[in-house]
Amino acid sequence: MESNINPKFKRVLVKISGEALAGEQKTGLDRSIITEICTSVKKCVDAGAQIALVVGGGNFWRGRSSEGMDRVRADHIGMLATAMNALAVADVLEHLGCEVRVQTAITMREVAEPYIRNRAVRHLEKGRVVIFGCGTGNPMFSTDTAAALRAIEINADVLLKATLVDGVYDKDPHKFPDAKKYDVLTFTQVMSEDLGVMDSNAAALCREHKMDMLVFDLSRPDNIYDAIIGENVGTLVTEKNA
Repeated sequence: MESNINPKFKRVLVKISGEALAGEQKTGLDRSIITEICTSVKKCVDAGAQIALVVGGGNFWRGRSSEGMDRVRADHIGMLATAMNALAVADVLEHLGCEVRVQTAITMREVAEPYIRNRAVRHLEKGRVVIFGCGTGNPMFSTDTAAALRAIEINADVLLKATLVDGVYDKDPHKFPDAKKYDVLTFTQVMSEDLGVMDSNAAALCREHKMDMLVFDLSRPDNIYDAIIGENVGTLVTEKNA
């Protein structure tokens, strides 16, 4: 169904944490929560936006807490967790009527396409949602870094980072009632002040390539749609006017 609303951002990459897909149960998959998120994504597609997704894997696996395990192997397990999440999200989107392609950075041809940048862009141009799984395909790099990298590769207008807080604060708002929320800040500030929005590799990539990022709360899934049509949600991180 076509929408009369013109999106502010034409091509967007949305980073969704694995934990967000688990809902209150904290682990596994909560289909009702995924459906709410995917319904917002479909609204964006119906409005004419091209949507790519990167999903984390923390609802299945937290590699850095796997005591005693080889770090490379732990990261490989985490990549497989993101592939499971990508397939789950794809299934819900398809049930809602979206065309979807899952591309993974680790080859698993029986369940997903290999990541090919030009093919991903072509899918987006045809109105398909593209979900990138398995991070960058390399250990030692987070899905935040994968989201930054893919956003740059597909020439996204903005990177949307859907989190469990309503923006970026100078300290943890869950622990400090006097925490100050930023409306706008730079990646240089994110890195120098160690604000914990994303890892330093991801922040450095965004800063170097001037990829804007909007950080907002996913507990209200329609914030994805609101962000794309230009509503004032979350915190904008940009280096363009720095």
